[in-house]
Amino acid sequence: MRWLIMSIAAALILSSCASNKPSIEAIESLKVPANWTNTDLASTDSNWWNEFRSTSLDSIIKEAFANNYNLQVAASNLKAAAAQATIQGADLFPQISADGSGSRRKQNFIGLPIPGSEGGVLTTENNTFGLNLSASWEIDLWGRLWKQRSAGVSNFRAAEADYRGAQLSLMAQVSKSWFSTIEARRQVELAEATLRAFRNSYERTKQRYEAGLTSSLDMRRSLSNMASAEATLSQRRSIYDTTLRQLEVLLGRYPAAQLQTDKLLPQLEQDIPSGLPADLIMRRPDLLAAEQRLLAAKATTSSAKRALLPRISLTGSTGTSTEELKDILSGDFSVWSIAGNILQPIFQGGRLRANVKLSKSQEEAQQAGYLQTALGAFAEVESALANEVFLRERETALVEATEQAVAASELAESQYTRGIIDYLSLLDTQRSAYNTESQLISVRRERLNARIDLHVALGGGFESDYKPNNQ
Repeated sequence: MRWLIMSIAAALILSSCASNKPSIEAIESLKVPANWTNTDLASTDSNWWNEFRSTSLDSIIKEAFANNYNLQVAASNLKAAAAQATIQGADLFPQISADGSGSRRKQNFIGLPIPGSEGGVLTTENNTFGLNLSASWEIDLWGRLWKQRSAGVSNFRAAEADYRGAQLSLMAQVSKSWFSTIEARRQVELAEATLRAFRNSYERTKQRYEAGLTSSLDMRRSLSNMASAEATLSQRRSIYDTTLRQLEVLLGRYPAAQLQTDKLLPQLEQDIPSGLPADLIMRRPDLLAAEQRLLAAKATTSSAKRALLPRISLTGSTGTSTEELKDILSGDFSVWSIAGNILQPIFQGGRLRANVKLSKSQEEAQQAGYLQTALGAFAEVESALANEVFLRERETALVEATEQAVAASELAESQYTRGIIDYLSLLDTQRSAYNTESQLISVRRERLNARIDLHVALGGGFESDYKPNNQ
């Protein structure tokens, strides 16, 4: 046993001298501008969902984090990746096992002329007990196992980034769904108010018709307009019901459409910070995951190349064998063995070299995938920044349009009652007022969604805490 321990210790020293943890080459950066092309920006909070100043939103995001089942799946996948990384690194350490054995044997010797035995049969019984400890260890002389372990660690880090991406995605989905429910509720309220206005218009038209001041054509148009408003209200209620149930599913609740929502959409009181650095995007979870998978592919290729080199292994065992159980721990009955071997692959039908080519091809695919992911990420940020400007301009125009359309509708109702304008003019102004106000509600929700998209595209808030992973 002493020789076994000394041999393993010597091999450990040899391996530590010859096989340090390998460094992984840094990934070349894409050539990008120092700042984003859109520079019309200002300042905001780094915890991005807090900028909406909604305690209700903060509460439901926490609820989603606690109860969302897709996030629980992502957490389980992360645990599995951690276990897989441990498995891939296990070969670096000695493999030790112990086993015990016991047997009982009875033999009969028949027909031998042995005095004192009945019928000439002699019976013997014996017991055998054994306890063995075995160890085997491959000396990682060329760093093949370190590379294998490095690939496992990188894959785990990729899974870690995937989990962070799942969290970020859930925040965005919950926030967007929350704002959609508020918009849907506002659209229902607007449709109800519009229906009331159309009913009032119908009553006035009916009075004028009965007084002989208008034709049956106006009456039919008024009834049609009121029926269309009822259909629109039913549609808006259906949308509100659906969005509520979708949000409840994200929160892990039963979809009963009973969630209470805020009455108004929050206002974006702060603008985007000016001078956002372009490298802020490097903390995006999907980009970090792609980077780590590329590092894993590089390490796998290196490990495959080292598999062509000789392998040196040590094996040893020690134990006891005795006929008496009480003597199993006695040194007088000990047995041991130790051996070393070296294995050099010579011919395996091209399997090892093909494995190198396979790993290299997968590495090249990961490299291209990483660059494509990066380009897509930059495009998403640039588009989100551009949408911020376009939607802000659109909202400003719709605010003015809504104010004028509502004022025109009120004036038209007054003029129609006095017989100054016909019913078609009144109908046109009423529809215009409804449509512009409905668009204004939608564009405000779209601006909130665009801000969420920007945070997702940047991988978080506007302050960078990104630190590149080095191995």
